[in-house]
Amino acid sequence: MPVFEAKVESSPVGEGRRVFELFLYLGMAAIIVLIILNAKRDSLDKILQRGELVVITRNGPTTYYEGLDGKTGLEYDLAEQFAEYLGVDLRIIVSENLSDMIPMLNGDQADFIAAGLAVTEARKALVRFTPAYQEITQQLIYYRKGKKRPRAIDDIIGGKLEVVASSSFDERLRELHNEHPELSWKTSDGSDVEKLLQQIVSGKIDYTIVDSNEFELHRRFYPGLNVAFDISEPQQLAWAFRTDQTDNTLYQRAADFFAEIRENGTLTALLERHYGYAREFKPVETTLFLAHAQERLPPYQYMFIDAAEKNGFDWRLLAAVSYQESHWVTNAVSPTGVRGIMMITEKTAGQLGVLNRLDARESISAGARYLKRLHGRIPDDIEEPDRTWMTLAAYNVGFGHLEDARKITESQGGDPDKWQDVRKYLPLLSEKKWHRKTKHGYARGWEPVVYVRNIRSYYDILVWMDERENQQNSQSPRPDPKTIAPQTL
Repeated sequence: MPVFEAKVESSPVGEGRRVFELFLYLGMAAIIVLIILNAKRDSLDKILQRGELVVITRNGPTTYYEGLDGKTGLEYDLAEQFAEYLGVDLRIIVSENLSDMIPMLNGDQADFIAAGLAVTEARKALVRFTPAYQEITQQLIYYRKGKKRPRAIDDIIGGKLEVVASSSFDERLRELHNEHPELSWKTSDGSDVEKLLQQIVSGKIDYTIVDSNEFELHRRFYPGLNVAFDISEPQQLAWAFRTDQTDNTLYQRAADFFAEIRENGTLTALLERHYGYAREFKPVETTLFLAHAQERLPPYQYMFIDAAEKNGFDWRLLAAVSYQESHWVTNAVSPTGVRGIMMITEKTAGQLGVLNRLDARESISAGARYLKRLHGRIPDDIEEPDRTWMTLAAYNVGFGHLEDARKITESQGGDPDKWQDVRKYLPLLSEKKWHRKTKHGYARGWEPVVYVRNIRSYYDILVWMDERENQQNSQSPRPDPKTIAPQTL
């Protein structure tokens, strides 16, 4: 049988076409490989390349807000330290509502959420949580004045219970509803924890639910509020990451970071800084103040007089401020880092040239000079005593927050030059519907109101004591205050 052999004649054109097709296929393969590699490129590498860590959080005392020395809050401090740990910058995205955070994360708008989120079963289906950094419980809060303390769920059925919408509190109440079908509650998108606490005090609602860490910070400003009972078992707070990440590198670095700061004590120090002072807070009664005025004030009285004369203040006002700050203790140190009898921040000490914040004379002099500086920043058309009360508010909450409150006061028809009007609107700085419209954002607006009120009371008592002493004709001279030992802890 004849064998037929097919022969293909080669030509320069055919060879060129095959070479072109080969390079085309190789190029397409390379592009596909690059796409795959880019898709699988670790999330940490992307962050290192752009030099920025993007984090979602919320305004609030336990998370992120603007303090006297700038941005602060436990979540902010943790995120800032993690950014430093990675060697990148930190960019914060503030979300006003809890319900928006997870969609924002899954929409690739940020790298993770650091907003004090409780680890719940419902949330675990949507995000991946890091190891916990704090444990809390959900607590039922009520106003104890004239009311019997509820001790179980059945005791609050029929009462007005309201919680923050899309919160772990709402989730917990849904679980409890299975066992207590008559239990009812209301959720509010426009309210936060602090607003609900205010509504309890005003009698608009009977109960709310708050995480134990948040109530530790708030209860100082609402002495009539109390914990009825824990409404949940202990829960963990953690950062939330996307569940569909192509790798674990960023998540693993976050887990390593928490393991490291837990082991070296940094986490404990941060928790103490943000919560320790609140745990130790006890309202000061007039009888205790009178006792301290007799026992602790004399060694420092001449220092207050000297600083007041140099800066144009009444020494009794400086003494009242000092008592509000430190109870006249020279070596007082708060967990937030302020020190001394006038509780001067490190930043302010540097600006004023203070070498030792624990030296009573230096601290009192610095406090007086700082008050004078703030007093000079208050608009000239604000008359006394409103000018002084606003100075004290700025000393406590910051000049920027005071200006925000004055603008809100004016927008609501109040007089921004009158303290009695401004103090009504300062608390709005803690409400997100208001603070999100301001330049300086969230602030514990109730705190400067209480702060100024206390100082005015202490000042009135000191004036009364001083005038009474001047009217007395004692046979024995008063001891030289310079010979009395200062009070320390």
